[in-house]
Amino acid sequence: QVQLVESGGGVVQAGGSLRLSCSASGGTFSNYVFAWFRQAPGKEREFVLFTLWSGGTTYYGDSLKGRFTISKDNAKNTMYLQMNSLKPEDTAVYYCAAKNRGYSARSYYPSWSDYDNWGRGIQVTVSS
Repeated sequence: QVQLVESGGGVVQAGGSLRLSCSASGGTFSNYVFAWFRQAPGKEREFVLFTLWSGGTTYYGDSLKGRFTISKDNAKNTMYLQMNSLKPEDTAVYYCAAKNRGYSARSYYPSWSDYDNWGRGIQVTVSS
């Protein structure tokens, strides 16, 4: 059973940075796609980015590209989300998600419904 654990959230002032981590266990992830979503109070879950664990494809949400960057440590099965130039509107619970895509030719996974493994989420609060 795949388990995802987020860490690194907290409170930061506008313009600051945070790095979130998503540690994965319980599987072999070479055929997985991993993603970050976020959900602010009273709003729908929003796509942040997804990346193929095997490499080659990372897709960012339009409003986030340039401020958010993904990286991975394959040896630790950990994905990192570096968030820079944070804004109050980035305040949300951030969720790590994963899906075993097997050998599918599909390479585009921007919807929360694409994913069947989720972390519990971690709060990020950006103060103005």
